[in-house]
Amino acid sequence: MSAEDRQSRPDRPLSEVTFLTVAEVATVMRVSKMTVYRLVHAGTLPAVRVGRSFRVPEQAVHDYLRDAYVDTA
Repeated sequence: MSAEDRQSRPDRPLSEVTFLTVAEVATVMRVSKMTVYRLVHAGTLPAVRVGRSFRVPEQAVHDYLRDAYVDTA
């Protein structure tokens, strides 16, 4: 999510944010866990570090997929 997107939408309380594990994100996106880790480390997919693992806001996954959508032919 870009800084512009964050500024244009009001922030939801953390109690309303659903976080997904890397494995859950990989399942939703139908990619490998390594691909999700690459997106997180590149800063393309925002995530929160919890101990040694990452949690990704569910809305960030939906935003990424919406922005990455390519209409063919």
